Amino acid sequence: MTTMKDVARLANVSTSTVSHVINNSRYVSPEIRQRIEAAIIELNYAPSALARSLKIQETRTIGMLLTQSNNPFYSEVVQGVERSCYELGYQLILCNTEGDPLRMTHNIEALLQKKVDGLLVLCAEAHLIPNEIFERYPSLPMVMMDWTPFNHVCDIIRDNSLHGATLAVNHLIDKGYKKIACITGPLNNPQAQFRLQGYRNTLIEADIKIYADYEVEGDFKFASGVQAMQSLLALTDPPDAVFCCNDAMAIGAYHAITQAGLNVGWDIGIIGYDDIELAQYMNPPLTTIHQPKDELGQLAVETLLNRIQHKDSEHIILTLTPILIERSSLK
Repeated sequence: MTTMKDVARLANVSTSTVSHVINNSRYVSPEIRQRIEAAIIELNYAPSALARSLKIQETRTIGMLLTQSNNPFYSEVVQGVERSCYELGYQLILCNTEGDPLRMTHNIEALLQKKVDGLLVLCAEAHLIPNEIFERYPSLPMVMMDWTPFNHVCDIIRDNSLHGATLAVNHLIDKGYKKIACITGPLNNPQAQFRLQGYRNTLIEADIKIYADYEVEGDFKFASGVQAMQSLLALTDPPDAVFCCNDAMAIGAYHAITQAGLNVGWDIGIIGYDDIELAQYMNPPLTTIHQPKDELGQLAVETLLNRIQHKDSEHIILTLTPILIERSSLK
């Protein structure tokens, strides 16, 4: 393997001069620079990224922990993260947790041993990152995305789920619906709790009765939307509209409604949350609450890079504002 010493020997200069040319870190005369560049081409020399990272204590690599899920929301957020990393000259390493706390800990250790510059976390698990991770890596730059199982140890970027749920249920009320059900996310997830709270608060403010059996817990996955909708349709007095706390469960609800011989929008209204790409292609297209997923990914990367550069600055919480996207799944 060709080394920097080989380049220096062929160009008849010191290795430090070769380094200055490669890193453009000091003025080198055009004549010497030309000799070094010619030697690099002749020897087909490629600088070692590992050696450079060890020298400057920077790998320009970001690690990301991700819940493995069939929910397209996650993949769409990752697209935004990966795009921002590419534009800013960073590489991204993805690790799935699969809902396993041991695997989460193993993945964090593996990423940190690879000397990633910082860590993004987009996980829906209820369990926390073990304290020993923070004890072992006290200055670990980390950004939590989308939900917040703990505070004060990292920067946080999250959706305003309480506001988003309020938008959704108010829109149902404005459309004339009175019997409004809710398919919630897993209630050990703070964002799911906020969306349920927004549902309840909005109905109370509108003086609309809340039926206990109109609240069915899901897990943010397609199948739970099917099962939850089936249980709602089996009630003696089923709802005329359903607020699904994410689009994946709303799509599952579509399936259950169709299987029951009913029509979404005509027989029962559905509103979702997230505005995944698939939502606009449903039949009928799904009315939903838009989460700015690209902005979430971009802000997460930018916030993490700022944390890497300012490790001792005060942690921040950024809240993104959801908006209503009106389509055809309501009457």
